[in-house]
Amino acid sequence: MMRKILATLSLFGLLFAAGSAHAQELLAEVQVTTQNVTITDPTIVTQMQNDIRNFLNTRSWTTQTYRPEERIRLKVFIGITAIPQSGTYNSTMRLISTRPVYGTGYDTNVISINDRSFNFNYSPQAPLDFSPNSFVSNLSSLLGYYAYLVIGIDRDTFSRLGGTPYYETARNIVSYSANQTLTNEVDEGWRGTGSRERHFLLDNITDPQLEAFRTGLYSYYRQGLDLFIEKPDEARASVMAALTGIQKAALTRPSTLFARAFFDAKSDEIANIFRTSQDAQQKQQLVALLTEVDPTNTAKYQTVLK
Repeated sequence: MMRKILATLSLFGLLFAAGSAHAQELLAEVQVTTQNVTITDPTIVTQMQNDIRNFLNTRSWTTQTYRPEERIRLKVFIGITAIPQSGTYNSTMRLISTRPVYGTGYDTNVISINDRSFNFNYSPQAPLDFSPNSFVSNLSSLLGYYAYLVIGIDRDTFSRLGGTPYYETARNIVSYSANQTLTNEVDEGWRGTGSRERHFLLDNITDPQLEAFRTGLYSYYRQGLDLFIEKPDEARASVMAALTGIQKAALTRPSTLFARAFFDAKSDEIANIFRTSQDAQQKQQLVALLTEVDPTNTAKYQTVLK
C-alpha cells in the first residue's frame, strides 16, 4: 500500500502494524453548529457532535492496515438549519479531507465538499449504527457514503484508480438510501434531483469519460507533490499534466461537481506551486488553462505571473 512509504520502518513500527490489521482509517474533527435555531437542551448538540466523531473515527471502514500516522484527516462542519419536529433536523455540511506530502510536515487539502441540504433523525439514546448493504438511518448513510468517498479519493492519490472498490460501496449506499421506506427521512440528495447533490458527485468520479479526474489525482499527488522537495521541476510538470487532464474532463462535462470540489480545495496551493517556477511559458500556459476551467479563482491565478 502506497501510504506505507510515509511510515518509519522500525521494529516497533512493524510490530504495531502487525497488531493493528483493523486500525481505523479516519481521524475526523467534527463541529455541529445551530445558528438561527433554538435548541432548549444544548447538551444534545454536544452529544450529537461526539457521536458523529466517534462513528467516523472508531469504525473500520476497510480491511486495510492503517498506522496512526496514515489515518486520513477529515474536518466535518454540520450546520443545523431547522428542527421541523423534536428529533428531526435539517442541515448542511462541509467536509474537507487532507493528505500528508511525502518528506515534509505539510498536509494538503485533497477535496472540499459541500452538501447543501440533508435531513436526519437523531436521539441521544439511540447509538448510530450502519451497514454498507442496508439502510439503518439517513445520518449513518450520509456519513458512511462520505467516509467511503473520502477513502476512495485518498487511495486514488496513492495508486492509479486505487479508489474503485470504495466508490462501489458508496454507490451501494446511494442506491439503498434513495429507495428506503423504513423511516420518514426522505432525502432527495440521494436521487439526483439537484445539480449539486451527492448522487451526481459520485457519478462524476466514476464516469469512464471523466477518468482524467481520477488519474489526475495520482499525477498531482504521487508524481507531483510527493516529489516536489527533491525534484521541483519534474513535480511541476506532473502537476501541469494532471491539471491538463482535469481541464479536458471538465470541458467534456461542464459544471461537474468533482472539478468544483477539487479547485475549491486546491486553488491556493496550485498558485503557490507555480509562483516560484522559473519557466515563464509554463506559467502562462497554467494561467490560461486555469482561467478557462476555474474562472472563479482567476485573480488568484494571475498572481503567478507577477
